[in-house]
Amino acid sequence: QVQLVESGGGLVQAGGSLRLSCAASGRTFSKYAMGWFRQAPGKERDFVATISWSGASTDYADSVKGRFTISRDNAKNTVYLQMNSLKPEDTAVYYCATSYLAFAVPRRNDYTYWGQGTQVTVSS
Repeated sequence: QVQLVESGGGLVQAGGSLRLSCAASGRTFSKYAMGWFRQAPGKERDFVATISWSGASTDYADSVKGRFTISRDNAKNTVYLQMNSLKPEDTAVYYCATSYLAFAVPRRNDYTYWGQGTQVTVSS
C-alpha cells in the first residue's frame, strides 16, 4: 500500500522560510514523478510544483516561481519543498502526491496517491 507522509508545516511570519518533506513508501519511489499541491479554505486544490523521476526536470506555478524549490532524494524516498519569502497568500494545507508518470506534470488528475496534508500558515 502506497503511503505518503508530509511534515514540516507550521506558523511563520511573512518573509520567512519553511521546508516541507514527504516520505513515501509502498512503491518504487524513484520511478515516478512527484508533486506538491495546496488548498486554501474554500478553494480548489492547486498545483504548486512537480519534479520528474530523476529530479532533472521541475516545474512551478507562476505564483511560487523564484521562491519555492522542489527536490527529491531517491535514496531516502523523500521529496522536499523549500519555501522562501513566504507570503500570507501562501497559507494553505500542502499535499504531496505521486504520479503514475515519470516526467514532471502539473495536472492534478495525473496523480494517483496523496498524503494527508500539512498546514502552512503565514502571518502578516
